[in-house]
Amino acid sequence: MIGNRYPANFDVLHLDAERPLVVVADGMGGGRGSAVAGRTAVDVFVAEAAPSPRALRAAVAEVQSRVLAAGAELGELTGCTLTAFVAGEAGETEGAWIVQLGDSRAYRLRNGLLELLTTDHTIAWLGAVYGWWPADSPEAHAARYRLTRYAGHPDAPEPDVLNVTLRPGDVYLLCTDGLAEQVGYDRLGEALQGKPDPGEAVTALLRESLAAGGDDNATAAVIRVGTGVTDG
Repeated sequence: MIGNRYPANFDVLHLDAERPLVVVADGMGGGRGSAVAGRTAVDVFVAEAAPSPRALRAAVAEVQSRVLAAGAELGELTGCTLTAFVAGEAGETEGAWIVQLGDSRAYRLRNGLLELLTTDHTIAWLGAVYGWWPADSPEAHAARYRLTRYAGHPDAPEPDVLNVTLRPGDVYLLCTDGLAEQVGYDRLGEALQGKPDPGEAVTALLRESLAAGGDDNATAAVIRVGTGVTDG
């Protein structure tokens, strides 16, 4: 969904229900580098990713290399976030892997409890943890845009890689910060729990984001264990 801040949506979403594999990327800024970074990161990750920590870190390393090369060619800011849900092969028991780089997010709703599974790689997150400023202060707001890890970072930082179990009825939400920063915790949980169909849940969440002001582009994907995947 295009918000009110940028003329186009620089988020990139990939869905593959057969694997299943879901990838969300959010470009930095509103220039060509934003679009190139997101498209490059998602395409490379999808081509390289396999359900193991070593393979996923290797896939992100390749993403970093390719996005950095694109930035050098463009000569402008070229970076994006990357958050992915990568399930194991059919018949495997190791569940799924969450890959996190930046400030897009992955949530899980299980037995009525909504949990944020990922950490935002931002100065704002560090400020919240250590109490540097009030959450609604101008300092905290500005720190949201200071990412400590992202695809295209000159130091090519590694991602967080988290293993999760998959239980019937679990609902996973992957979204960009345009949704997470606009829609509160309670409303996220209500939409995921109150809309059994993943497509309806995504539609409800994107409408909530727009109603809250639509200050940024918003993209979401919902995975309901046992029923499939959908996007928005």
